[in-house]
Amino acid sequence: MQLVELLNRIPVLEIHGDNDREVSALVFDSRKVSENSLYIALKGTVADGHSFIASSVEKGAKTIVCEDLPKNLDENITYIKVNDSSKTLAHLASNFYGNPSEKLKLIGVTGTNGKTSVSTLLFDVFKNLGYNSALLSTVEIRIGDEIIPATHTTPDVITINQILAKAVEQGCEFAFMEVSSHGISQNRIEGLNFKIAGFTNLTHDHLDYHKTFDEYLKTKKRFFDELNDGAIAITNVDDKNGNVMLQNTKAKKKSYALKTMADYHGRTLEVDFNGMLLNFNGKEFWTTLTGKFNVYNLLLVFGIASELGFEQDEILQAISILKRVNGRFETFKSDGGIFFIVDYAHTPDALENVLDSINDIRTKNERLITVFGCGGDRDHAKRPEMGNIASKKSTLAIITSDNPRTEDPTAIIKEIETGVEPQNFSKYTSIPDRREAIKMAIKFAEPKDIILVAGKGHENYQDINGVKHHFDDKEVINELWKLMSK
Repeated sequence: MQLVELLNRIPVLEIHGDNDREVSALVFDSRKVSENSLYIALKGTVADGHSFIASSVEKGAKTIVCEDLPKNLDENITYIKVNDSSKTLAHLASNFYGNPSEKLKLIGVTGTNGKTSVSTLLFDVFKNLGYNSALLSTVEIRIGDEIIPATHTTPDVITINQILAKAVEQGCEFAFMEVSSHGISQNRIEGLNFKIAGFTNLTHDHLDYHKTFDEYLKTKKRFFDELNDGAIAITNVDDKNGNVMLQNTKAKKKSYALKTMADYHGRTLEVDFNGMLLNFNGKEFWTTLTGKFNVYNLLLVFGIASELGFEQDEILQAISILKRVNGRFETFKSDGGIFFIVDYAHTPDALENVLDSINDIRTKNERLITVFGCGGDRDHAKRPEMGNIASKKSTLAIITSDNPRTEDPTAIIKEIETGVEPQNFSKYTSIPDRREAIKMAIKFAEPKDIILVAGKGHENYQDINGVKHHFDDKEVINELWKLMSK
């Protein structure tokens, strides 16, 4: 693409050198520079990309975008000075790939819990409705039937535009995207044209990155603040932060709720481990998904699909044949009568929601055994809170390792234990080895008991000291059950 074309609608402070150049690729990692690349120097938290301008030129970059010009300018190179390299990169990426988000109906879903489930359920609903769509989620990236492994909740902005451009090429009309607070903060969704933005909820998470809850809230809110007046914002008004998200948005405002008046209102009529009978806006239907959190997830799916112009009966029919999202309240029963649930719940609110959902369904004749941990190198404040919730709401809580990363697993467990209240001391134990913790849960369980293994869900690894070791909760449960039932 020609540089002049690439700079369309992008504010530039200064240009030094020839702007009549061909650009072969956009690169912000100097190690990936090739001949005729445009290198964008980003000021990161760990390293400053401006330090790698010279090496990028040596590797073949002919155009440099930066906030600070080098002292010595090479007359054979074009230098473009901008106010914010990160935001400029986003708009360059959009232009480079033909502004694909303007050619799709792009739907973004944000919030602490439910982003993956809602995005995936939307993709599946629209597939059931007969539409070819794209999905960008934590679990996977999909373009129609093609599956691309996902590495981040929100990929970098070049990758996002690349995926959306491919979706346009393959005739997709819709794209459903999980939008993380990190992605918002790091301008990874800058320049994207969202048709609808959905908000699930906001609870304690990522304070290792955002430092305060207020900063976390403001970051999420920025997603809605930056929507244009042709977009639609739909939020959960049962969450106290739902209306906060709408305060400064130019978008058309819509709401959904179970407890209060809203544009999209839901009620649970019946619930068990096999599914739920629900009523959305006066219409009854059955779903194999279960749990109160899934009522909220499905209600947001229903609201978004309705705002996209689909008939509500048609939407509910497509919802009624949905399958559960991988690693989200996945249930299976052993031949010995023990009921297993695997869920990604790794925040206090998510864990409480799952435990409450189970306790709402069980008759109390069955015991509830919860295996869980907390990730290392992440928010410390949520650890005791999760210890309190699990020990209070379970018959037995087994505290174990999640992804300890570079932390000592026993140190993480000790922090979790500080939240257990004295009256619940007899209701918990700790086993650092996750496999052994699951093994103990199975040993302790009797027919009809329920074992919840929480925290990792769809993940098939454990991150220990920077190395990802294969570990899949579902695989381990099945393997141990077979061994122990012989």
